[in-house]
Amino acid sequence: MFFENMKFSKKKLKNGLIILHEKRDVPVTTVMLATKFGSAYESEKEKGIAHFIEHLCFKGTEKRTFEQIGEEIERVGGILNAFTSEQLTAYHVKLPSQHLKIAMDVIFDIYFNPVFPEAEVKKEANVICEEIRMYHDNPHLHVLEKLRENLYKKPFGMFAAGTREIIMSLGRKQLIEKHREFYCPENSVLCVVGNNSFEDVVKFAENFCIERKGSKSKLPKICVHYLQDKEVRGDLYQANVVLGFHFPKASDEEIYSAMVFSVILGQGFSSKLFREVREKRGLAYGVKSFLEAGNDYGHLGIWVGTDKEKVQEVIDICLEEFGNMKNISEKELEDGKTQIIGNHAVEAEGSNETALNLIGEEIVRGAEDYYNFEKNIKKVSLKEIKKLVSKTEHASFVLGPG
Repeated sequence: MFFENMKFSKKKLKNGLIILHEKRDVPVTTVMLATKFGSAYESEKEKGIAHFIEHLCFKGTEKRTFEQIGEEIERVGGILNAFTSEQLTAYHVKLPSQHLKIAMDVIFDIYFNPVFPEAEVKKEANVICEEIRMYHDNPHLHVLEKLRENLYKKPFGMFAAGTREIIMSLGRKQLIEKHREFYCPENSVLCVVGNNSFEDVVKFAENFCIERKGSKSKLPKICVHYLQDKEVRGDLYQANVVLGFHFPKASDEEIYSAMVFSVILGQGFSSKLFREVREKRGLAYGVKSFLEAGNDYGHLGIWVGTDKEKVQEVIDICLEEFGNMKNISEKELEDGKTQIIGNHAVEAEGSNETALNLIGEEIVRGAEDYYNFEKNIKKVSLKEIKKLVSKTEHASFVLGPG
């Protein structure tokens, strides 16, 4: 697609592990191993358990200490990290391609064989509580979490890291049982992007992958609503405003229309929101739209930072520009398509980003569809864009100074 010497391969092992591989003629490789278990699969009583497990997987395995995990990757110039999202928890290493075996050995070990030392469980619970406080104290991050809460009912609408009360109540036995249930080959996807042969990737996966029966993740029903509220803090100088509209899910064909819609509306200096709110009226430094979507949910958000006296004016302008999307021209549509296709190409240069996108596509409609992105974007019509304008009902949250 974007690299001359690039080839995609896919295989499902007998134990159920799905392997995705993009061969690139570059000296760097990303190895990403993900379980199809994230915050969307949690009950209200266990909200935050997927994120908690992610933290604990780095605290030692049956054959490696915490220090050894980091040292093995870092001594060859690699970077090791992980993240928890709504639909998956992923562990990834980026390092020189000749060290593929080291990357896969360490990743498979921390993924399948963590021991969750009792002392680390208690300590990491405190660390996560500090992370929760950090999100609360950051105005931009806080309003994004509150917007989710105002768009979705519990448990999906709850903060992915949980609450202090929930995290402190989770014990080692409960955490290990949940890990063993969902960190199994048939619920996992491995993606390797870099200058390695597919044969080597498969060989190492077969060597390092364990045989474990578990469960496939089942997504609880996601219930939506539209709430609008605000919060006042005395130590702020700027109001953070967010609006949210329920939009197509990642599994819907309309997701490509939604992507183009968001780009034209509020992504970049040339977007409608940036031109109207910042350049024409000078009401904000930062203004943008964003799209979040999974198999069973999707929403378009708008964020603006502005003066507390200008909040309602900014909201009115954003809603007006949303409505004005029904009037975009064929040229604006084509420009938006060109922009998003270009953004996709630039993003694809990074092996981490490609690995994540391939896994994301795999859990929605199949990784192969990642390579149809340009074709799917080009199919978007003005009629489809204008249809999305009818989704005018919205949630909102405002965090501002007293």
